[in-house]
Amino acid sequence: MLLQKELGVIEDSYYEASVERPAPLPPLSGHVAADVCVVGAGLAGLSAALELAQRGYSVVLLEAQRVGWGASGRNGGQVLPGFGADGERAVERQLPREDAQRAWDASVLGVQLLRERIARHAIDCDFTPGALSLAVTPRKLRELEHWVRHVGERYGYPLQWIAPGELDQWIASGRYCGGVADLGAGSLHPLKYSLGLGRAALAAGVRIYEDSPVFVLERGAAPVVKTAQGQVRARFVVLAGNVYLAEYGDLAPQLSARIMPVGTYMVATQPMAAARAAALLPQRSAVSDTNFVLDYFRLSADHRLLFGAGDSYTGNTPSNLVARVRSRVLAVFPQLADLQVEHAWGGFIDITANRAPNLGRLDANIYFLQGFSGHGLAFTGMAGLLAAEAIDGQAARFDVFARLKHHAFPGGALMRTPALVLGKLYFQLKDML
Repeated sequence: MLLQKELGVIEDSYYEASVERPAPLPPLSGHVAADVCVVGAGLAGLSAALELAQRGYSVVLLEAQRVGWGASGRNGGQVLPGFGADGERAVERQLPREDAQRAWDASVLGVQLLRERIARHAIDCDFTPGALSLAVTPRKLRELEHWVRHVGERYGYPLQWIAPGELDQWIASGRYCGGVADLGAGSLHPLKYSLGLGRAALAAGVRIYEDSPVFVLERGAAPVVKTAQGQVRARFVVLAGNVYLAEYGDLAPQLSARIMPVGTYMVATQPMAAARAAALLPQRSAVSDTNFVLDYFRLSADHRLLFGAGDSYTGNTPSNLVARVRSRVLAVFPQLADLQVEHAWGGFIDITANRAPNLGRLDANIYFLQGFSGHGLAFTGMAGLLAAEAIDGQAARFDVFARLKHHAFPGGALMRTPALVLGKLYFQLKDML
């Protein structure tokens, strides 16, 4: 079942099994020049490259593996506004009220941008509207009600409250005691979407090189980005490699210190009859609970349950992974005991200490996009757009996020993992109360 491990990633992805990738793009070879060199062909890098090319810039995009190989192509597929409760609190603590509103609005526009790109570029990625946030205890439900009231009153964002007696209209599970529906959110097949953005970028003139890990970044008036077989001299650089920036040459140690790689894992069941799948989630909404260590799940287009549960803060794949996640599936849907798990996969996401996104500049001509903290499927696209705006001379929206302060994890790489493991255990205990 778990076929291979590389850089902490498990390769038995339902997403990979359900697409036909195009032939690999060649690696970079020789010396090339561009207005902008983007590092990382995930959603943030693809978005930045596409937007810049559409503005008339010549763009080279370097990817160590393949387009959409990292978190962008293996995540839970939930398209959500906002930054999570912790990230939103960090934004509100640090920014004036009007800038916090701009940050929230940018996250909502990220969802709209994603849907516009699907339509404009004819990306077939199984987009399904609607997402639920559900509480497993009365205390969690009260906390959720407070958050719903907060985002409604402060940001004017509409959410639909789901009372306990209304849950069966949304989900066939006795695990929850209430929740909220976000009809402006949704879900999709993230790898299909990533590959679609890749095709759009190529069509716009972006030169994409796969199998081209970057080992050296020479900063200066005309930065040089070096791979094993070539180099790019550019006017601007956009670093969008997230947790993988440190894997090859640690291009920017000060950035790597601000994010923690967290392993997250999913399974896909065997397909169900359409009617059985519809009975589980009558609106076909994506679902996540409100626990710190949360469950998240949705239905695929071919009527599988795609379910994510549990994180690894150690960089090691949990033992008995399939059995552990399957036990979480049955805690939510005991009626699925007869279904087998056909795929299991995972990889790293990048979290910041305060869970807010980390966007900014190393130099006036070197931009970075990272720290999406599990809420990146929509906001990565917006981050790429904001970076393109800034490079093109319109930096107001980018600078709202660049003003957010982010601290390095204490103790460096040796200490941040044990500290976060202890923190995770603390919040797991709180989730049980």
